[in-house]
Amino acid sequence: MPALFVSLMRTAVPAVAGWLLGLAAWAGLDLDTNTVAGAVTVLCTVAYYVLFRLLEIAGQHARGTTLQRLAGIMLGWARPPQYPTPGPVLPPVAVSPFAD
Repeated sequence: MPALFVSLMRTAVPAVAGWLLGLAAWAGLDLDTNTVAGAVTVLCTVAYYVLFRLLEIAGQHARGTTLQRLAGIMLGWARPPQYPTPGPVLPPVAVSPFAD
């Protein structure tokens, strides 16, 4: 389930950030049709992604590769993302007394 959250955030945050930057450019917040169209585009994009990502996960849990594969294709890639587990952290480096 953590991979779902990461993949959702990697899609939703750039879309919302782009929309907010577009709003900031207007600064007056005069909601014309272009601004509303941008907001609707972002919302539809996020909803589309969430829907097919959840179907993909449902396909994994149901052991049904057809549903998983079809949902993955609708997302542009037939397999869900695999995020590696971070390895061990290196210990801090000691500062040499002779540095400088």
